[in-house]
Amino acid sequence: MRLPCCEEGFATALQAPGLYSCAMIVPAAAPAIPAAAPVALGFYALMQNATILTVFLAFIGYMTSFFSQRMRDRRRDKLRLCNKRLNEFYGPLYVASEAGNIAYRALLTRMNKTQSYPILDQEMPEWKLWMTTIFFPLNDIREKIIIEKAYLVVEERMPQCLLDFVTHVVGYKAVLAKWNDGDFTERRSSIGWPPEFDIYVRKSYADLKAEQTRLVHSTPWRFYWKLKRKNKKG
Repeated sequence: MRLPCCEEGFATALQAPGLYSCAMIVPAAAPAIPAAAPVALGFYALMQNATILTVFLAFIGYMTSFFSQRMRDRRRDKLRLCNKRLNEFYGPLYVASEAGNIAYRALLTRMNKTQSYPILDQEMPEWKLWMTTIFFPLNDIREKIIIEKAYLVVEERMPQCLLDFVTHVVGYKAVLAKWNDGDFTERRSSIGWPPEFDIYVRKSYADLKAEQTRLVHSTPWRFYWKLKRKNKKG
């Protein structure tokens, strides 16, 4: 029976030990590791760490930019709402209220009185003139603002003093209707003036102005608008 090629080579080697004994006895040497291999491995690990660090820093940068933009958006929305409340609700209420108070004190000085009530017969023409040309138009402006812009009220619920004011104005409408018919038996609204109204309007206006100033003049907000204007010019 013929041996396979490897068996034939082994048999030949046995027959000629002088030629093949060294090759068969001495094991093959392990391949040498290049001296630069540890350096390459270290560089590879360093590159992996650098990649991880780059991804981490990019993530931190993204999150910082995201939250910074979110804060700017919230501040911008707050400022927009604050401006809207001042321009369309509390600002006009404040101006009309202060003008009405100044006019009312001027009338009392003119009539040489400390309060309007009671209104004497000889005072009625002057009272009617000021009521129809000054006080009621100012009241009408404020009533319209409260009714049409009620959604701009700062509080979650409508303040009672605003409701009392509207009721007071409605009462005066009935009085003026009687005056137009020549009936002067009633000279004041049956529903009294709410003293808390002026206090509420002044305080709310002052608080909103302070908030507006804080939102506009804070350092991050100034930097944001300065950068935005610069980008528009560029």
